[in-house]
Amino acid sequence: MAEEAKKGEEVQEEQAAKKGLPMKLIILVLLVFIMAGGGFFAWKSGMLNKFLGGGEKEAAAKKTEESAKPDIGPIYPMEVFIVNLMDPMGKRYLKAKIELELSEEEMRPEVDKRLPQLRDAILTLLSSKSFKDINDLSGKYQLRAEIMATLNRYLKTGKIKNVYFTEFIVQ
Repeated sequence: MAEEAKKGEEVQEEQAAKKGLPMKLIILVLLVFIMAGGGFFAWKSGMLNKFLGGGEKEAAAKKTEESAKPDIGPIYPMEVFIVNLMDPMGKRYLKAKIELELSEEEMRPEVDKRLPQLRDAILTLLSSKSFKDINDLSGKYQLRAEIMATLNRYLKTGKIKNVYFTEFIVQ
């Protein structure tokens, strides 16, 4: 009987071991999935690059990219322009607010001094346009380029780098 008791205990231990094996396997598989999910999250969020040294390369690339962007120059706001457009019926007009980007701050006194000339040149140019000329985006870009070229002819100490329309209404 002692032998049967020993065999019974061995059978119970084997059954317990068999029951524990699937539970251990399930826990192991869950741990693998959790680790894989954490690794995927770290990779997608960029934390993995920071720990492996890739973050320094990205920071250097961003600095190079930012330094490659040109700085914006001083902005000179102008008063609103309201002009009649060149229209056969004479019923269309343009209201535009223009701001000029100067190449250097030292240009402000010259622009102030020549403001009547610059405003006259812009008014003449705007009133020579028809609705068809400035209705689409390419027309606005063309107008911007013409304003810049016209105004730069009057300036001696620097140049106008860009022209910005902060208000542009055609009616």
